[in-house]
Amino acid sequence: MQTIKAIGYQNNLPIDNEQSLQDITLDKPIASGRDILVEVKAISVNPVDYKIREGRPAAEGEYAVIGWDAAGTVTAVGEDVSLFSVGDNVYYAGDLTRSGSNAEYQLVDERIVGHMPASLSFAEAAALPLTTITAWEMLFDRLQVPVSDSAANDSDSSEDANNVSVLVIGAAGGVGSILTQLLKTRTSATIIGTASRDESVQWLKDLGADHVINHRNPLSDELQKTGIAEVDYVVSLNNTEDHYEEIIKCLKPQGKLGLIDDPKSLDANPLKTKSLSLHWEFMFARSMFNTPDMIEQHHLLNAVAKLIDAGEIKTTVAHNLGAITAEHLRSAHQMLEKQQAHGKIVLEGWSA
Repeated sequence: MQTIKAIGYQNNLPIDNEQSLQDITLDKPIASGRDILVEVKAISVNPVDYKIREGRPAAEGEYAVIGWDAAGTVTAVGEDVSLFSVGDNVYYAGDLTRSGSNAEYQLVDERIVGHMPASLSFAEAAALPLTTITAWEMLFDRLQVPVSDSAANDSDSSEDANNVSVLVIGAAGGVGSILTQLLKTRTSATIIGTASRDESVQWLKDLGADHVINHRNPLSDELQKTGIAEVDYVVSLNNTEDHYEEIIKCLKPQGKLGLIDDPKSLDANPLKTKSLSLHWEFMFARSMFNTPDMIEQHHLLNAVAKLIDAGEIKTTVAHNLGAITAEHLRSAHQMLEKQQAHGKIVLEGWSA
């Protein structure tokens, strides 16, 4: 059996412990069914990586391999595959219930994989899938933010598309960076992002935010400074519990709140007076439950690839830490745990 390089763990350890992530070898997997086998060329790192590393135990006597963002080349296909061929360059976020992308070769269901943007390098493409799927599903599946006429290319888009406003909390992070661009490209919404550091503020302005406010101050006060009293939508990407009362103040009656983080508790009762609705986005739900519409992630990744190749959206890479090694991956986890990154962290290539 041929072996491959990978990075894994056996015990849930702090990231400053060298055993928290280790260079290992595994048997090379074999594609069957609707799986494609991808030679992983580049990966990016997300908060879900360190949360799983900290909390999900490995099977006894085995190594757990995590990672949920990759770009690479298809090297083999299962007998039921119809969307890809050997040699295709692809990008994807994978499946939380399966072995991850921190390996030279990975099996992944073709229905959650997209054709990689032709204009991007593997590292640039690897930065996008998880955050892109999360942002797209949040905006257009969960919150149903109206798409502008020019983006929809039909007569069904809402006449209200030009009059909506969206407040994005934690907008300079990985999801926020692509979500801001999707709002700018596919909607006519007024975009208000939050950031507290000078480099993050500039990052958001460069991505197309109309206003940037400081989330270290009361959000309702900061929003007033923009001349906007209330917004139609709030997308909360982190620290929802800390901002919850202010979020409710900022939303218009019948507004919508979407979140992706993990508050320990959230009292829905304060939403009643304004008739506000609450929406959760978890991009792994489709693959975890093998939903009938799983292939929608394939379609949306292909749609975003076209937007990127047309120059309408750019990659969100902000930090390239070099080759895919345990040492570099531990550095990436540490940056995310300490909230030291804006945009996305990528690693590319396997050391000899």
